[in-house]
Amino acid sequence: MTEPTTRLSPVDPTADALFVYGTLRFGRILAALLGRVPSTTPAATTGWRTAALARRPYPGLVPAPGQTASGLLLSGLSAREWRALDDFEDDEYELVPLMVDSGARGLPGPGTVWSYTWAAPGEVLPENWEADAFAERQLDRYAARLEGF
Repeated sequence: MTEPTTRLSPVDPTADALFVYGTLRFGRILAALLGRVPSTTPAATTGWRTAALARRPYPGLVPAPGQTASGLLLSGLSAREWRALDDFEDDEYELVPLMVDSGARGLPGPGTVWSYTWAAPGEVLPENWEADAFAERQLDRYAARLEGF
């Protein structure tokens, strides 16, 4: 009997990096989920935007020609940490290879990393999700909920 395929099947946890653009940009959220804050590097990806989602405090990465989504690369994640982050992500996300703009340091190859993109278009709002607004209005409550688990 074979193991069912998971989103993480193609990921090499010893070499691959994860592009994060929403709540996982915050050290407090990462510490609550992983027990530490992994190495981070600023990064951006062109042709995508960090979209606000209906009735959700977190965003989704969606295709957007001519726009750029900024975030961080997480590197040095263990297999256990990849699983913890995958468990954290909603089923509406797909884990896909993504090109980050050159200039992002610490890339595990020619600019290709992994990221969770949003796959439920009906919930995507026309405005972008703003990290500063989330930090000001929702981060403490959101993190406290995660820290309680």
